[in-house]
Amino acid sequence: MIVNGYEIKPGANLKGANLEGANLWNADLSGAILKDADLKYAILNGANLEGANLKGANFQGADLSYAILKGANLENANLEGADLKYAILKDANLKGADLSCANLFCADLIGANLEGANLKDADLKYADLNGVNLEGANLKGANVTNTILEKKDEDKDLRIQELEWELKNIKETLKVLQSKLSFLQSSLRM
Repeated sequence: MIVNGYEIKPGANLKGANLEGANLWNADLSGAILKDADLKYAILNGANLEGANLKGANFQGADLSYAILKGANLENANLEGADLKYAILKDANLKGADLSCANLFCADLIGANLEGANLKDADLKYADLNGVNLEGANLKGANVTNTILEKKDEDKDLRIQELEWELKNIKETLKVLQSKLSFLQSSLRM
């Protein structure tokens, strides 16, 4: 896939690329180099960025909900106001990252490095922070309601139920969108 003149694929070298506002929904950028790239307001919903180098990248206001960022390097990245609900940030490096006002609802941050990160006014409700390094992190005004700091079996069961419910809603939405697409396609044929 080509976006703003850049080839979007696993392992792509997009260092310093301008992808502001780009639609990268469900894109596979695993292992990609996006160091210092501008992804402000980009749509990365469900994107695979596992192991990607995102050091210093600008994700301000970006939609990274449901994105896979496992083991990604987000050191000093700007994620101010980014939507990271249900994102998988397991073992990610977020050292010095700006996550102020970010939505991390139900995010998986197990083993992540948030040393010196700015989480001011971030929504960490139901986020899994088991094994997270929060040394020097700013949590002023952050919503930590029901944040998981130590896993319990009941927590796992509740999380599974919540994810199953969310998956059901996504499937229903997909069915509605598919029927609308079919209708539009049949309308265009007339």
